[in-house]
Amino acid sequence: MKNDIVITGMGAVTPLGVGVDTYWNNMIAGKSGIRYISRFDASSLPVTFAGEVPDFQPEEFMTKKQVKEMELFMQFGYAAADEALRDAGLIEDENGNLPIARERIGIVLGTVFSGISEIADVQDKISTGAGSKVGPRFITRIIGNIAAAEIAISRSLRGPSITVSTACSSGIDAISTGIMLIEQDMADAVICVGAEAATTPLTIQGLSSIHALSRRNDAPAEASRPFDLNRDGFVMAEGGGAVIIEKKESALRRDARIRCNVAGYANSTDGYHVTSPHPEGIAAIFCMEQAVRTAGMKLTDVDYINAHGTSTPKGDIIEIGAIKTLFGDHARKLAVSSTKSSTGHLMGAGGVTETIACVKALEEGILPPTINQTTPDPECDLDVVPNEARKANIRTAMCNAFGFGGQNASLLLTKAE
Repeated sequence: MKNDIVITGMGAVTPLGVGVDTYWNNMIAGKSGIRYISRFDASSLPVTFAGEVPDFQPEEFMTKKQVKEMELFMQFGYAAADEALRDAGLIEDENGNLPIARERIGIVLGTVFSGISEIADVQDKISTGAGSKVGPRFITRIIGNIAAAEIAISRSLRGPSITVSTACSSGIDAISTGIMLIEQDMADAVICVGAEAATTPLTIQGLSSIHALSRRNDAPAEASRPFDLNRDGFVMAEGGGAVIIEKKESALRRDARIRCNVAGYANSTDGYHVTSPHPEGIAAIFCMEQAVRTAGMKLTDVDYINAHGTSTPKGDIIEIGAIKTLFGDHARKLAVSSTKSSTGHLMGAGGVTETIACVKALEEGILPPTINQTTPDPECDLDVVPNEARKANIRTAMCNAFGFGGQNASLLLTKAE
């Protein structure tokens, strides 16, 4: 890449807990964030479990007025951004000034479903007669860009603001778009956020109808099992993730902690089908290869891949096949784990929270595990770091995110010196 770009801050709101440390520590301990749905009665639905965020108290991150203004997905993104900004030291001094000009701080937010929970709830009340009015905050609680707007308004930020929605690639595409803003000198730092809260009867029934979700209702914590022979679909989850990407010269000038280097990125589309990935993974292969190429690196430089790995019967095989085709003999030396085994599928937030897992793996020298591995699938025969975290001194990590419509995104990170 033509500019040195680094990550200086991170924030996470996940089914494994709130805060990056809680998220990471529970992940490497092999815990699952999947449990029975508590927000509404799901007993009549084909799937009764999901990855809900536990113990989230929005008042810890925002005012009561903001809580009323923001739909849940916005609250998750806002809380994650708040942690990331504090982690990066992008907070006001005693004179109310930020260390970077407000016009030079951008925001890019990725989300798949935006305010669908609010839409479903309001429509249900109107249809059943439980309610008859649509409140004045309804519109601004459902449109995706308001999540980024709330972050900007609270800190009087005036840089570029973009909201992307590229299915399950939205989170990584948010980071990639932020990189482009910095490369074009439109910002010195960008808050890259993923946010999702789409667990509703409507979405569960919709995804169940296309046989996308696991139906392991008798054992929720064991339902997300990427690469295992007995996997039967992904698990819906919710949350928020945020990373602060910044020009390296800016980070050094203000003596910020550099957590890792952003080395390369790519996006591609299958041009094949609205829900099924290309059976040969041709665009996924191109996407991973392009990310390595933009970094000016070799395929053999990659040590670890945080796979998209959703736990669907076809998708996992296709991704592993794409990795083997692209990396050849080196694929056998790679670690390829899926943290969705612990968190479920956070949709638009997933690419960012999984990027955070990659950063922590580089920092701590620990590979996050793919839990729930009981019967290895012979077609997913790479090192998936089964069941237990493992120490490994890695220097380069790739994060993949593939979504409906044939969306593909890959991000390449390297260890900070």
